[in-house]
Amino acid sequence: MNKELVTLGSFEFLADVQIIKGKLESEGITVILKDENTVSIDPFASNALGGIKLQVYGSDRERAQEIFNEVRNYAVDENGDLIVCPNCKATKSEVYYSRKGIFYKLFPFFEPKKYRCLNCNFITKPSK
Repeated sequence: MNKELVTLGSFEFLADVQIIKGKLESEGITVILKDENTVSIDPFASNALGGIKLQVYGSDRERAQEIFNEVRNYAVDENGDLIVCPNCKATKSEVYYSRKGIFYKLFPFFEPKKYRCLNCNFITKPSK
């Protein structure tokens, strides 16, 4: 078994990752939640840490990714519609923060929200 851990995704709150964790574990996949305790104790630290990381062993990566993609929530706009990638027109995007620059590393809550397409990795800002 490959003991290397791979991160499938990051979540701002523990409640956001619990359903996915439960689904993966019900399929026999071992799940590790990195930074779970820190964020549970101090939720304001979540952005600074990059959220709670959902990790699996490398040997389970492909199957875990399939399950994760089946149950994950994709980014939606203020009307509840899925974000459409302007590059490839896919509707599978997630909120993305680059944390570039010392200011956004110290004060991550000031960084403007962006979206990353999971199909082509194109990064876009929300339309107004």
